[in-house]
Amino acid sequence: MGHDILVDGYNVIRRNTAFRAAVTKNIGVARDLLVTQLVNRYKHTPHQVVVVFDGDGASEQVCYDRRVRIIYSRHGETADSVIARLSAEARTLGREVEMYSDDGEVRQAVASQGGAVRSTEQLTAQLNAAPRDVARRSRHRQAMRLRYGLDPNYDPDAEPDPPSRHHKKRK
Repeated sequence: MGHDILVDGYNVIRRNTAFRAAVTKNIGVARDLLVTQLVNRYKHTPHQVVVVFDGDGASEQVCYDRRVRIIYSRHGETADSVIARLSAEARTLGREVEMYSDDGEVRQAVASQGGAVRSTEQLTAQLNAAPRDVARRSRHRQAMRLRYGLDPNYDPDAEPDPPSRHHKKRK
């Protein structure tokens, strides 16, 4: 069984301070930042990630950025209705659906179809969290340092002190 992750793009951007700061520069910068973070978070997973934005074209526009499908709704159709439709299609195919939005209508529509509904805050927490394997390795290293009596504040990646520059003068 597959797993689809549906993201209400502008809802995430409006609700998160990091994305709102990017919006002050340009809404395109905020969209690119969101897509880049989604790519980085889900690139090593089998999940299908779809981010949906409200569009104003005559027809629905679909493009891909690495493994993330980006959809702009057509004029007169909201991103929420596109997400509800995609959720229904995925559930019909037997796929699990996980949707991120704080909009009540789309949350109810996806939940009524059996999809998991998450908040935009949960998504941004996932996007900003360290990957599990990195966190696991870090905990293991710290445990080994404590076990063998090494300083837990020791950082093996830190730059060593530069050698002294005292040279003997040649005659």
